[in-house]
Amino acid sequence: QVQLVESGGGLVQAGGSLRLSCATSGRTLSSFAMGWFRQGPGKEREFVAGISRNGPRVFYLDSVKGRFSISRDNTKNTVYLQMNSLKNEDTAKYYCAADVPSTLWAVARLSSEYDYWGQGTQVTVSS
Repeated sequence: QVQLVESGGGLVQAGGSLRLSCATSGRTLSSFAMGWFRQGPGKEREFVAGISRNGPRVFYLDSVKGRFSISRDNTKNTVYLQMNSLKNEDTAKYYCAADVPSTLWAVARLSSEYDYWGQGTQVTVSS
């Protein structure tokens, strides 16, 4: 059974940084393309960042480009989301998701394309 567990969320001041982690189990991480999504209060879940199975291909939500960075360590079965220069509008619950893609290079950006989800970790950015 595949499980995804997020950690690293918390309360941070605007301009600060957090690193989220997503630990996977039940299947080797290299089987998956991975994504981070978020859902803020009263908002729909949105794609934040994604990374291909083999790592080099990444995509970001426009509003986080240059501030967030997604990476993966297949030896540790863990995916990371480094978040810098955090803003109030980054406040949300962040979810890790895994997709079994058809190619090594594919990165899904729709939540419906992902097969497995974690429970989420809350990120709150204060002024």
